[in-house]
Amino acid sequence: MPANPKYLSQNFWQRFAKISAGILGGYFIAAFMHIALAFWSDHKTILITSIYSMYILWVTFMIIPFLFKNGWKIWALYTVLITILGVLIYFGKQTHSLV
Repeated sequence: MPANPKYLSQNFWQRFAKISAGILGGYFIAAFMHIALAFWSDHKTILITSIYSMYILWVTFMIIPFLFKNGWKIWALYTVLITILGVLIYFGKQTHSLV
């Protein structure tokens, strides 16, 4: 049985953007989220549970790009999230080193 043509209408670059956003962007968001949480809360508990929760978050962030029509918009969203989490990590390091 052939595939439905409406699902095959995306060009190569849109598929590439969605797949790369899901794999790379999802991983960076999940990792940065755990690092930011470790700096702003009890770091021992976060680092112990991050093995399981990071995998769950990564899979979630891998699925999200396929809900969008435009892969570049999801890359823009993921870039903004990574930047915000990076700023939180930066300020978390600053406050953590002062204590």
